[in-house]
Amino acid sequence: MDDRETGLTLAPRYDAAGLITAVATDAATGEVLMLAHMNAEALAATVASREATFWSRSRGRLWKKGESSGHVLRVCDIRIDCDQDAVWLIVEPAGPACHTGARSCFYRRVTAEGLEAVGDEVPGAA
Repeated sequence: MDDRETGLTLAPRYDAAGLITAVATDAATGEVLMLAHMNAEALAATVASREATFWSRSRGRLWKKGESSGHVLRVCDIRIDCDQDAVWLIVEPAGPACHTGARSCFYRRVTAEGLEAVGDEVPGAA
């Protein structure tokens, strides 16, 4: 083990594309809301503003969650895993976390038959 694993120095281990994985959970319920990626600039913006900012691989730019929908993720706590290659954001969501309108991006269960809706979370489900 080295200082990155046991010390108190923030030293994120970004991948070859300059990204680390970030997972956001609801501070009130513990529910996993979304998974995204951060580069150094996104992590710094999140720490400074206390609103989740990510690197959008599809847009090729920084993306503040809720910048167009208003469904920002207000950050209560930021944790980093033992080898500093993943970030956990504990957040208060100001609306649905998923771009589909679902509360969480994880609204389907994988089964041997394929996908199954979890409760009434699937957008457009009856």
